[in-house]
Amino acid sequence: MSRKKVKLAYIQNDTTRKLTFKKRKKGFMKKMSEITALCDVEACAVVYGQNDTQPEVWPSPSGVQGTYAKFRAMPSMEQTKKQLNMVTFLRQRIEKAKEQLRKQNKENREKEMSILMNQCLTGRSLQDLNMGDLKDLGWVVDHKVEEIIKKVKKVNDELARKGSSQVQVVPTSPPPLSISGETMNLQQAQSQVVPMEMTTPEDQQPQQQLAGLGANTGDDFLSFENQDHHAMWPNTPFFP
Repeated sequence: MSRKKVKLAYIQNDTTRKLTFKKRKKGFMKKMSEITALCDVEACAVVYGQNDTQPEVWPSPSGVQGTYAKFRAMPSMEQTKKQLNMVTFLRQRIEKAKEQLRKQNKENREKEMSILMNQCLTGRSLQDLNMGDLKDLGWVVDHKVEEIIKKVKKVNDELARKGSSQVQVVPTSPPPLSISGETMNLQQAQSQVVPMEMTTPEDQQPQQQLAGLGANTGDDFLSFENQDHHAMWPNTPFFP
């Protein structure tokens, strides 16, 4: 359950005011102790009560005098940099209230012109509008058009990005090779290549016949006797 918001106004009842002062003063002194311990800053407090004969001092009279002496040693501009009197405080509050009122009037005017724009789209006449209303209506229309253009551009960019991410490059395997009427792929052909120095005379005879077959048919096959064993493929490229 959230705490009830306290109205910041003078308490008329004497008993309630005294109890509130006592409770708030204790909490204020506690907060002063916490801020000096957590943030490592020098602070002091002097609280005068209506019914107290002596003021409440924190942390001690000597501590207050030392902090006040450091403050007085600062330049006058630094001393008054963040000080406020009642006139300055009220002036700031008035300026803040004026700014809030100006923003609220602008929002209300935009909503009013948006309603008028929707009415004009349904057939309302513009004859009874003055020049100020027409200018504000034109500004709202231009603002809405800019928002629509930005949304359309955003949607188009997202569609273009999704379309480009869906394009996939599928790797293709090399075309099969045809050797003496048999079809094999590149990996199968390479696996069947045996170096000449590791073959026996019985194994060399079919390879020599294969080389002679290439010479008789006119294909550009290279012989194992003259070239390296990895150069058994035709001189022409495999791709078109």
